[in-house]
Amino acid sequence: MAEQKTKYTQEGYQKLIDELDYLKTTRRQEVKDLLKEARSFGDLSENSEYDEAKNQQAQVEHRIAELEFLIKNGEVVSEEDIDKNLVSIGSSVTIKYEDGKKVTYHIVSSNEVAPIEKKISDVSPIGMALVGHKKGETVTIVTPVGEKEAKIVSFERTKK
Repeated sequence: MAEQKTKYTQEGYQKLIDELDYLKTTRRQEVKDLLKEARSFGDLSENSEYDEAKNQQAQVEHRIAELEFLIKNGEVVSEEDIDKNLVSIGSSVTIKYEDGKKVTYHIVSSNEVAPIEKKISDVSPIGMALVGHKKGETVTIVTPVGEKEAKIVSFERTKK
């Protein structure tokens, strides 16, 4: 069985690539320099600077491996493959809840989520309820505290 690829917006995929490049070219060297400096302080068994530098090195290498995996197993959602009449990854969607409250969400992949910016995952309860629907449709959002109804007021492809 083929492993399913994680879908990304172009912006989200590029952020992964940029972070990986930064970690490999700049941050690795910074940590290497910290290690070199910490070694110069002498006895490594009681050297907290060395321990901290080693921890930073482990964190950087872990993140590099994680990013390489995400990039390898990711794909950019192609604009040509998207039905522009349906909500999908890369859409900005304004919905109106039953209580009249209007909210605009940006549908992104699970690795691009930023709740403060209203960027929600396509596999979150709200995202799953919205993806594949049209303007004017009422959707049911299943939450841990029960179901909510919301009407899709409008949506558009997120600007690049």
